[in-house]
Order: sequence, then C-alpha cells, then structure tokens
Amino acid sequence: MHTYLDCYSCFVRQALEAARQLGADEQKQKVVLEGVLEALKDIDLSFTPPQIGDQVHRLVRQELGDGDPYRSFKETATREALALLPRLRKVLKEAEDLLDTAVRLSIAGNIIDAGVRSSYELWPTVQRVLSQPFAVEDLEPLRQSLADAPKVLYLADNAGETVFDRLLIECIEAPVVYAVKGGPILNDATVEDAQMAEVDRVAQLLSTGSDAPGTILDCCSKPFQQVYAEASLVIAKGQANYETLSEQGTKVFFLLQAKCPVIARDLGVPVGGLVLRRG
Repeated sequence: MHTYLDCYSCFVRQALEAARQLGADEQKQKVVLEGVLEALKDIDLSFTPPQIGDQVHRLVRQELGDGDPYRSFKETATREALALLPRLRKVLKEAEDLLDTAVRLSIAGNIIDAGVRSSYELWPTVQRVLSQPFAVEDLEPLRQSLADAPKVLYLADNAGETVFDRLLIECIEAPVVYAVKGGPILNDATVEDAQMAEVDRVAQLLSTGSDAPGTILDCCSKPFQQVYAEASLVIAKGQANYETLSEQGTKVFFLLQAKCPVIARDLGVPVGGLVLRRG
C-alpha cells in the first residue's frame, strides 16, 4: 500500500504525541515538529506509510534523546489487558465457535494503537467486536489453513494487544512463532512486551530484527526473513502489517480494525470495520 497525502497529518500528530509522552516542553515539541515537517518535504509517496513512519520516528527519538517514548504507555496497556483475562477466558469458554470468537477477541485488542489514538476503551470494544458483523470475513479459509499448517508465523502489532493475541494462539493446535519488533517503535510490541503478556508460555518468540512499523521485509534480519519465507501460514495483526504486506500473497491473513480512514478506503470497508482478510 502506498502513502497518501492524508497520511502526513498523522505523522505530525504521532511526533507531537511522542514528545508529549516524555513530557517535552513546548519549545522541544516545536523543534520536533519542525524536523518532521522538513523531512516530509522530500518523501516519496510510492513508499508505504510504515517506511516513512520509520524515518519520522527515528528523527523523533533522536531529537528527544529517548529510544522508547511509549514505554509507560505499553506497560499500562499490557496491565489493563491482563486484568481482563478472566472475563475474556469466560467469553471463550461460552463460545459456540471457538475460532470465530478468538479471532474477534484478537481483533478487539487492535484498538490499542498509539499510532491512531492514545485513548481507548477495552471492554466496550470487546463487547462491540463480539457482536459486530465482519466487513471482510475469510474465516473459513483461515480455518482450513490452520488445519493444514505444520507451523504458524504470527506477526504481532501492539503491546497490550499481545494479551488478546495470546488467547488466539492458545486456540491454535500447530506450533506458533510470535514475531515482535527488534526495537521500540510507537507502542509496537518487543520481546520484553510479549514476555510481560506471557505470550512466551504459548509461542516461540522471535525478533524481526527491525524497529520499523509493520513488517518491511528488506529491513528484517536474515533469520526472520528465512522463517517468513518458509512459513505456509502467516497471521498479520494490525494496520501497519497490512500496509507493508498487502501484496504478499495468499499465505497471509490480516486481522485488524480499520481505524484509519485511509486504510478503510484502501480496504473498501467503513471506518471501524472488522477485517479478517486473506492476502
């Protein structure tokens, strides 16, 4: 997916919020914004939004002198999600279709996305997603692919969302490799964030070797690239993974809420739409 002009305002907002996460004063915030606006002047719109976001957030982290501006945000989100686990497990226990419900819960967790908004309501989102019709639903192809796959590669998105992913992983019979970022970017999950959510109890954790948003394959480590190439089934969570992997073929299944109007338009769904889409 290429970058749209509408994405520019989002890059600027993200930079400002990152500065405020660290308590930067107004003058420092202004310096950060000026640097981002200068960088955006020379952007190639054929790049994906995560490729541009990678450049923007590197500049922001360098200017702020902090490699993980969203550290506190991620820890809080994970604690909030873990506190819901008993209620979420009860939902799964009562489910008529275990896979359908586990997928919905995983998608509900995608509301935790500092790249789109810094506030969210977890339990009301869970209730909405459990009853809302899918905008795109490739559940049966996913069910068949899970039955046939010797191993599943699961591409993580955000910290806190990891807890919801863990519930879906527990419903998958095949071994799962859970891939997380190689370093902090926005509120994306790293190995430490996945461990806090105890995903390592149900899956093998693997770093992509990249701290860019989404999964930019050329930026990932050789070991990850090999695992990706060998995978017969890839579950890709979140908007940034859709942006970077939307043309990667039928082995990829995207799970997300279309929270951004640009991505909703690209997918052909309404904002807020639930998406389980085969590549």
